[in-house]
Amino acid sequence: MEKLTPARLKALDDDHIRNLSRMEQSNEDVLVHSSDIPGGYTVPPHRHRRTQFLCVFSGVVLVSTDRGRWMIPPGHALLIPRGLEHSVEMASDVSMRSVYIYSPEGRAASEEPTVLEVTDLARQLLAEAVRKGALAEDRGRGELVMALLLDEIGRLPERRLGLPFPASGRLAGLCRDFVEAPSPVAKIDDWARHLHMSRRTFTRFFREETGVSFVTWRQQACLFACLPRLAAGEPVTRVALDAGYESVPAFTTMFKRMLGTSPRAYLTSRKAA
Repeated sequence: MEKLTPARLKALDDDHIRNLSRMEQSNEDVLVHSSDIPGGYTVPPHRHRRTQFLCVFSGVVLVSTDRGRWMIPPGHALLIPRGLEHSVEMASDVSMRSVYIYSPEGRAASEEPTVLEVTDLARQLLAEAVRKGALAEDRGRGELVMALLLDEIGRLPERRLGLPFPASGRLAGLCRDFVEAPSPVAKIDDWARHLHMSRRTFTRFFREETGVSFVTWRQQACLFACLPRLAAGEPVTRVALDAGYESVPAFTTMFKRMLGTSPRAYLTSRKAA
């Protein structure tokens, strides 16, 4: 991973400001952009007047808003609604492509961030769209590529890789601590006791604050911790045991429930991409 010196950080910040200014000043209905950014860098909080389709080709990206956090592993993308302030953290060296849509329709018009699994067709269309000069060479062909890409975005399967964060300071603190050191065996009773609540009151309070159950949130947080390591090529067994799972099959069951495939199949598909 590249060492981020103060000079390098400033250069990255300046590059982001230039690109953001260029996009905000453009009158194009659809813009495309390619980024290769070193791990450890965080794009400061900002917003766009266009909906962003942020697709990760390699590495793992964490997008944070006041509504929650969304993890985007390789082969996935995040739809970020226009006007939503967000920061983008590189959990590893990242290569990503973005489409900025001024007049979104269908799924792209969603008001909530959504993680999508990217098909081979969408990935190839996006790669062609950002190829230097590709769209300028043949305007008609470029418009066809973008039209097909926007249509394909509306067909991509959704994946549950969002992690909602509570507004309550007391509960938010516990959630942040858990994200730093997640465990699949964390108990509702322990969290309830820490907040001086009964189990029933805590369960209701947690769902009101996050929109999901404690068990669902815990599984998503554990997956957040595992994905960067799996994407980096670490053995599934080591990742599963370090995450607190008693066996690889138990970890695989959770992984399939969240991502629709086994860890090994997921890794194989990422390498093939």
